[in-house]
Amino acid sequence: MFFPNFQQKFLPLPSLLPSYIVTLYQTSAGKQPPILVHPYKPATFLKIILYNFIAVKYNPIIPTSYPEKGWAIMKKITAFILVCVLGVSLLAGCGKEKEASDLAAVQKKGTLVVGITDYAPMDYKDENGQWTGFDAEFARLFAQELGVTCEFYVIADWGKKFLELETGQIDAIWNGMTITQEVTLNTSCSDAYAVNAQVVVMKGDALDSFPDGASLKGLTVAVENGSAGQEAAESAGIENLVLTQDQAAALMEVAAGTSDACVIDITMANAMTGQGTSYADLAPGLSLTSEEYGVGFRKDSDLTQKFNDFRKTVMSDGTLQALAEKYNLTLAG
Repeated sequence: MFFPNFQQKFLPLPSLLPSYIVTLYQTSAGKQPPILVHPYKPATFLKIILYNFIAVKYNPIIPTSYPEKGWAIMKKITAFILVCVLGVSLLAGCGKEKEASDLAAVQKKGTLVVGITDYAPMDYKDENGQWTGFDAEFARLFAQELGVTCEFYVIADWGKKFLELETGQIDAIWNGMTITQEVTLNTSCSDAYAVNAQVVVMKGDALDSFPDGASLKGLTVAVENGSAGQEAAESAGIENLVLTQDQAAALMEVAAGTSDACVIDITMANAMTGQGTSYADLAPGLSLTSEEYGVGFRKDSDLTQKFNDFRKTVMSDGTLQALAEKYNLTLAG
């Protein structure tokens, strides 16, 4: 039942106002709140207002000298709340028009903020501490096309990448991101620009003992939390998963012997394992999936089409192919 016992303390209505306004603003601006900031729908919220009137006027535990004063106070509070709600609704309508173009917003602030993780050969730091790699160079080229500078933001938890994008912390997720159903549901995903696969990496001398997915089921396997590698491992029926912050950490789990294997992108496996690398005794083996990379922008963002047009240009003039050869990648058709 909605109305609680009148013997209970009446609800702290004013404390609900900030979260209600936030939710109303996000809804009016056409944005889906990434996290529900409070459990009350507008109709329920109005019921709470009504309940507070009743609770203040008739609650028997409130002294008899208080109800009339409380009634007057609640009238003022409610009037104030309704004015605030109306004002926020109007501001939300204006804000929606201002925020209609991500492209215009990026050009106005002068920076394209790209969400990445430390993931060679796509994004990693060179000897001078500067971000480099296929995606890093590609992103800088796109930013140059927009007339802005490129700024890199490290996504500490890959599983929260969509939240970072939706809240405006970043303008794009651009980090060798596999195009999956989850990605297309949560972003405006670009056309594919490179091909990839999820592969099992383990000690090189153990590869022959694990020829198929069924043979992996008893192993402890490290995967990046929220990644295509995690999805591929789960689809293969692997139950003993160790979730890591990024793919580099998953690789370290295997090198340290705390996991039997890891599932990572083949682009990283080729760049980081084998002779001449820091993980000379590790090697990629079984391929679990075949997939493609894309860039994730906010839903309905005009940056998506701008990027797709730019990708076609650098594909046709050979710029992207030269970049792919530099980092030993295969471009999507």
